[in-house]
Amino acid sequence: MSAQEFLDGKLLLIDKPLKWTSFQVVNKLRWAIRKRFNLKKIKVGHAGTLDPLATGLLVICTGKFTKKIESYQAQEKEYTGTITLGATTPSYDLESDFDATFDTSDISEDSIREAIATFEGDIMQHPPAFSAIKKDGKRLYELARKGKEVKTEPRPVSIYAFEVTSIEMPHVHFRVQCSKGTYIRSLAHDLGKALNNGAHLSALRRTKIGNMDVQNAQSIESFIETLGSPSEDQ
Repeated sequence: MSAQEFLDGKLLLIDKPLKWTSFQVVNKLRWAIRKRFNLKKIKVGHAGTLDPLATGLLVICTGKFTKKIESYQAQEKEYTGTITLGATTPSYDLESDFDATFDTSDISEDSIREAIATFEGDIMQHPPAFSAIKKDGKRLYELARKGKEVKTEPRPVSIYAFEVTSIEMPHVHFRVQCSKGTYIRSLAHDLGKALNNGAHLSALRRTKIGNMDVQNAQSIESFIETLGSPSEDQ
């Protein structure tokens, strides 16, 4: 492993830990590579943001491979996670507090499965107000966190598969395969509305991007350990 390899371009599969932002992961890896090889600068970027409360596959590109980021971002994604019925939040996940609660006693497992089936195919989806989309030069989540009203325009996305893996009311465990730009938080929120109830995303893990699998990813600590130390070059 050499500095030139990273400058020429490497593709790194990282298993993002809970509560880390994707930006923090990129910064940590860039710092580690620069320190290891005594580089003044090196390009490092990720191919698709994961929210802080999500874990799983983060594709990292270094050096000349950063030019390939868009092609990786465009690939199909797979996620597993949990949608919790009976409560909504402004962020559609657990980043913000509950703003409404609902009685789920009359929701059957069959109605959940039927509702989920309606989301498969090409759909129009409203991104969450708490998202990284830019409006007037600012990220929407920056406005939302300040309590400002944020309206989002619906965008076309494709849901190739959306299946229930198990139900433990009020928790619905799922697997979804989808196109670039799909917000799983919005799927959770919209499922609640489809059931005339409320819902939020309570857990999320990205398992695949294209043919890249989180099973082949390594932790941040493991990657830094494999880099070794500058003394090993001597």
